[in-house]
Amino acid sequence: MKKIIYLSALLISLQLVAQQEQINPDGALVTDRPDATESPSVVRPGYLQIETGGFYTENEENGTTIKETTYNTTLLRYGVMKNVELRLGLDYRNTQFGSSDNDLNGLSPLLLGAKIGIAQEDGWKPQMALLGHLTLPYTASSDYDPEATGMDFRFAFNHTLSDRSGIAYNLGARLDAGNPELAYLYTVAYGYSLTNTIGAYVELYGDFPTDSSANHLWDAGFTYLANNDLQFDVTVGSGITDGQDILLSAGLSYRIRKKQ
Repeated sequence: MKKIIYLSALLISLQLVAQQEQINPDGALVTDRPDATESPSVVRPGYLQIETGGFYTENEENGTTIKETTYNTTLLRYGVMKNVELRLGLDYRNTQFGSSDNDLNGLSPLLLGAKIGIAQEDGWKPQMALLGHLTLPYTASSDYDPEATGMDFRFAFNHTLSDRSGIAYNLGARLDAGNPELAYLYTVAYGYSLTNTIGAYVELYGDFPTDSSANHLWDAGFTYLANNDLQFDVTVGSGITDGQDILLSAGLSYRIRKKQ
């Protein structure tokens, strides 16, 4: 059943996709949500971009259903130079383990990072950026406070296929604070614009841990650009390999421009 849902969503989304970078290239904000693919675009110097929302996931591990609700997943992006932005991420979440009463609640570890623009798109050469984060211990609630520092990095790429379509992808690696196993990660998202304000995307993503099985997932969603500084989004997804049963997400992104 899961494969049927996946294939149906993929076929529908390929007809109704739009990459947010292509919605309005003349001054509109470019976001790093709602998908797992980070954009190579950097926030302009002096601008603050707030990307926030909530999501719900269900996973199954060793016969136990794990339900996780993130009420506030927020990424703050601030442009400090032409090709450099600083990034600060914080989440508040709840985790339920089957019928157990041992729920977890509280703030996740603080995410601190940066994105550096490397190259603009030029013919067959993609737009490219490098970004990385540290997940800081002692910044989370006791239920989620790790004993070690986590880290990740990735290269982000974007190709314009036509005036209405494009493809973006990431390649990198991650070392979670609570798990010392290195995992190599990938994402790829394809889009085709519907109008100047409404779009959608379809995405495949996953990782390859060094000592365990690979994980592959998909998601698809829609965006609505209310104006050049405000965008809304909704997403649905699931796992291709065993694990994640459902992903639901909704949120918004807002840009505060530098005063002239």
